[in-house]
Amino acid sequence: MFDLSKQVALVTGASRGIGEAAAKSLSRYGAKVVLTARSGGDIERIAGEIRAAGGEALAVPCDVSSYDDVTRAVQTAIDTFGDLDILVNNAGVIEPISRIEVSDPDAWSRVIDINTKGVYYGIRAAAPHMLEKGSGTIVNISSGAASGALEGWSHYCASKAAALSLTRCADKEFGDKGLRVVGLSPGTVATQMQVDIKSSGINPVSQLDPSVHIPPEWVGEAICWLCTDAGDAYRGVDCSLRDEDVRKAVGLV
Repeated sequence: MFDLSKQVALVTGASRGIGEAAAKSLSRYGAKVVLTARSGGDIERIAGEIRAAGGEALAVPCDVSSYDDVTRAVQTAIDTFGDLDILVNNAGVIEPISRIEVSDPDAWSRVIDINTKGVYYGIRAAAPHMLEKGSGTIVNISSGAASGALEGWSHYCASKAAALSLTRCADKEFGDKGLRVVGLSPGTVATQMQVDIKSSGINPVSQLDPSVHIPPEWVGEAICWLCTDAGDAYRGVDCSLRDEDVRKAVGLV
């Protein structure tokens, strides 16, 4: 069990998959949770489920590609629960999967807006509050694509590489000021993204059998683990959930 009682967490992309699992895990371990996503109906439903289970949760519609939206969500968390201790930068997309020579520049840029700018906006909005009080944890959801090139994923690989660089830079700037900034590379997870990848038929990841993907709940547990002192070992780097030792430490094996 991880003790996150009295902490306030904000999760982006919380309408399904990893974000939903993270919000529920954080609540189960005592955190008050703010769920954000573009789809307000889904996060309101999930927040309702968390409240029905005895937790405290708030749904805030937010497009992470808009800095105004992100700052509003962060301020709402602080105004509602009095603090912000944890930020999970989870929102991310991979569609449309396409080779570079036939890619749509506008769609390519939209992925960068969400996967890269969204991470920067989250850090930028949350850091002043965390720095003022001298504590806080920021978990950036990364990917093996951050350090490996894959056909059809130029936008995703580039965006995740940038997110990893943001993790490194934020740790460099904030690590000695009480903030824990870590990345989490979960591997392949049984979410809608994997359905989209499989239907593309591009690169070896699309050929994986669905049975090899881990459940999003594992990622939710790993996020909570990284929000404890265990996360100190991964400041400024990506923690890989493919690592059996990490899985054992989280309690997944």
